[in-house]
Amino acid sequence: MTEPLIRPLIRHARDGRVSRISPGDTNKFVMMVDPLKDKTPFISVVEIFEVGGKTPRHGHSHAHEMFYVLSGRGRAWCDGKAYEFAQGDALVLPPGMEHVVENAGPEKLYCLTVMVPNEGFAEMIRDGADMALDSGDRTVIHG
Repeated sequence: MTEPLIRPLIRHARDGRVSRISPGDTNKFVMMVDPLKDKTPFISVVEIFEVGGKTPRHGHSHAHEMFYVLSGRGRAWCDGKAYEFAQGDALVLPPGMEHVVENAGPEKLYCLTVMVPNEGFAEMIRDGADMALDSGDRTVIHG
C-alpha cells in the first residue's frame, strides 16, 4: 500500500506531461495530478479537444467525472440527450452514465477534467504518446 499525500502539491501546468491516449484521438491531456505518482484518490488533467474533436462513447463503472470549461464550447451526449456547456460551466457525470463529450465550437475546447476515483484513466494517459502544446494551448493553460 502506498503512503497517502501528506504535503501540499503544487504543479505548474508547464511541467505537466502532455500526451494523447491513441494516435487517432482528437484530444490531448496535460497531466496535472497523477494519482500513481502523487498518491491521490483522483486524477486531474487539462483536456484539449481539437475543433470537431470528441471522446469515444464510454462510461465509468465507479467514477464521477467533472469537466470545468476553461475556454471554448462543448456538448455532452448522455442517454440520448444533448447538454450544451461553455466557458465557466461545469459538467458532472455520475458513474454508469454512458457519454460522449465533444467540442461544439469553432475553436479548441479546454477543460479541467477530474475523475474520482481514477478507474484506470491515469494509466491510459501515461501509456499514451508524448505530445506538445502549441502557442495557443500555452496561452490558455499557462495564462
